[in-house]
Amino acid sequence: MAEIKQKRKFGMIDNLAYAAGDFGCNMSFALKGTMAIFWTQFMGMDLWYSLLLIIVQVWDAINDPLIGSMIDADKHQYKRNKFLQYIWVGSIGLIVGGACCFLPFPNAPVWAKFIIFIAGYVVWDAFYTVANVPYGSLLGLISDNAGDRASLSAWRSIGSVIGNMAPMVILPMIIYDAENNLVGERVFIAALLMGFLGFLCFQFMIKKTVIRVETDITLNEEQPKFNVMKAMANFLKNRPAVGATVAAMGMFLGQQGAATAVTVLFQSYFKNAQISGLVSMFAMIPIILFTPLARKMVNKYGKKELATVGAICSVIACSLMLVLPITPDNNGLMIYIVCQLINSLGLGIYSTVSWAMMGDAIDYNEWKTGNREEGTVYALHSFFRKLAQGVGPAVALVIMTALGYVGTLGADQTAQTALNMRYLVAALYLLSAVMQFVGLGLIFNLNKKNLATMQAELKARHEAKA
Repeated sequence: MAEIKQKRKFGMIDNLAYAAGDFGCNMSFALKGTMAIFWTQFMGMDLWYSLLLIIVQVWDAINDPLIGSMIDADKHQYKRNKFLQYIWVGSIGLIVGGACCFLPFPNAPVWAKFIIFIAGYVVWDAFYTVANVPYGSLLGLISDNAGDRASLSAWRSIGSVIGNMAPMVILPMIIYDAENNLVGERVFIAALLMGFLGFLCFQFMIKKTVIRVETDITLNEEQPKFNVMKAMANFLKNRPAVGATVAAMGMFLGQQGAATAVTVLFQSYFKNAQISGLVSMFAMIPIILFTPLARKMVNKYGKKELATVGAICSVIACSLMLVLPITPDNNGLMIYIVCQLINSLGLGIYSTVSWAMMGDAIDYNEWKTGNREEGTVYALHSFFRKLAQGVGPAVALVIMTALGYVGTLGADQTAQTALNMRYLVAALYLLSAVMQFVGLGLIFNLNKKNLATMQAELKARHEAKA
């Protein structure tokens, strides 16, 4: 067992540092919402883009579990912590990784565009995984206190919300011209600047993070070698991890799968692409308002219980979005905003505890198998999230094309296509909410009582080892 050292008491600096890490991730990740518009409207790829997204998911399938298992199997002694070391490496690559996905060469031949997209995405995705997988694994090592973990998860949500809101609000004002059409060269410059800002946030997080839950990383002859396939099998038997993953996939199907359709909705239905970011920011107000209450409410009601109620709120809001008369005028826009506010309330309840739930899922893996396997559990969770983030937009784009969307028309879609986008957006959001309810309410099995039993037994095991 590593030598026990005096640690700084858990406090606000831990919350801020952890929030900064997710802000850094989202300075790169938030650009994915612009990717489909960039490659269909500026680069002129249309349906080719759907094929490209599916191709790069093969790399995702290899990338996330490979890097996660590599981190778990890494037993080197680093100056501070192996997770922090990997995050540092990833933060360097993300400075240019995101920009590689937006190299502005619209007149290049199709084969060259294939190479540009695939090479850029592979570079970006590799560095994003190197930074994001260990970052998510850190939550369980900063503190083993349930309230502290809920606080870290809530502040991570704040970092995520702010990291999404900044580009969400500012980018549409910069990258679209007066006719609501995308200016691709501006996206590339914005991606570089956001990558550098993300790097600075990561450095703050690395410097201020304190590891309080020590783990023994010294191999001895009695310890079995790390088995990747066994770790993957354990993940599929881990109900909390599977439930949290299904919910996260649903959340990202709504956020990423509907992102392109939402952009076209504002371009061609509401005829105002510039305000799309402001509307999305306004819809996030409930997430911000709920975050300070998260720790107290988790202690009182439990994570699973709160998140399930949030999913029900989202199902109701998205059902209303589908059936209410959302017309292409200010009245329709107001109905859309109100529905998004209710949906955001449900999403906010879940998002503030989602990462704490994954921390509990990692503990559950140790409880049932005797192995923590943070990197692999989180990497597989991350893989399925990114599967939703990649395949979701690809499938959504295929549906959009079937409903009449033509990327080269930009904001000048037909009236029927614009109306189709209005219903497609609502349907995608509803699918997202239903998946969240299934994952949280029906699969995730760590309610408040079960969680307390698990934590007590793990604590006894750790004390016996010490």
